[in-house]
Amino acid sequence: MRRVMTAALAALAILSAATTGDAQMRRGPEFFPNLPVVNQNGETLKFYDDLIKDKIVIVMFIYTSCTDICPLTTARMTLIEDKLGPAIGRDIFIVSMTVDPEVDTPEKLKAYSKSFATGPGWTFVTGKPEDIRAINYRLGERSKILSDHRNEIVLGNDVTGEWQRDNVMGDLDRVVTTIREMDPKWRAQVQPAARNTAMNTGLAMGMQPGQAMYKKICAPCHTIGVGDKVGPDLRGVTERRDRAWLASYLRNPPAMLAMNDPVARELAARFDPVRMPNLRLSEQDADDLISFLHRENAKLVEAPAPARPHEHKH
Repeated sequence: MRRVMTAALAALAILSAATTGDAQMRRGPEFFPNLPVVNQNGETLKFYDDLIKDKIVIVMFIYTSCTDICPLTTARMTLIEDKLGPAIGRDIFIVSMTVDPEVDTPEKLKAYSKSFATGPGWTFVTGKPEDIRAINYRLGERSKILSDHRNEIVLGNDVTGEWQRDNVMGDLDRVVTTIREMDPKWRAQVQPAARNTAMNTGLAMGMQPGQAMYKKICAPCHTIGVGDKVGPDLRGVTERRDRAWLASYLRNPPAMLAMNDPVARELAARFDPVRMPNLRLSEQDADDLISFLHRENAKLVEAPAPARPHEHKH
């Protein structure tokens, strides 16, 4: 979606959508179409009156059948949701706009939101195609090809008229700070540290090959030994699956599904409606990830089992 994977992972710059304080951005429904939309619960809302007016909002663009970056950006947004805690639904609201309104019914959006365990304050939106396209166009999403839609988020405070773009593929703590800075009360109470280039990553230097990649593109949807999340638990995956199969699947999951690979089909059915995205990993990237998973699983095998209550020493 207008990027190679490496470019997306490195894209941290905030792209201005409008000049802060621009009077035009304060005009409410005169700027944002106040058109009817339908949320994941089948409720009809007015886009501006119910989702934007007097709120701090995070808007993102998705479609439920996406096999590209949508599942990953949504999963990373759930991490931001966790970091913002009770502020979501109280001070800050998330809106996921479909770019495929002909297909994305409220029922499909509800199943999609349930897969990511999204909480109150996060609304998934569909509606009449012409209305959704008019809203998305105003928000800067103007692609006529689904796979080319924007993967940035739009941040805004309707009260102050501040609007900008950001990217959830970078350091999430920095994104959280940027979101909080939309609130003048928060800015008045907190003095953020001065920005510098070293803040552009939350990953420690010297990580093993594959570890940084796992943390950024795998951990939002998977665990190793904790249980299924958005996708399957990866404990024992390097024992259950052939290395060549894993490499092929990591590099192009949709292609494996198209070839009717039985494991790919089973995973797609088990974790419907979310599909493992095509992250366009290189052969080396896939190899590094598999090696990392193998090492992590080996640690779990080597770790002693927890003592049972009657085995405790007194």
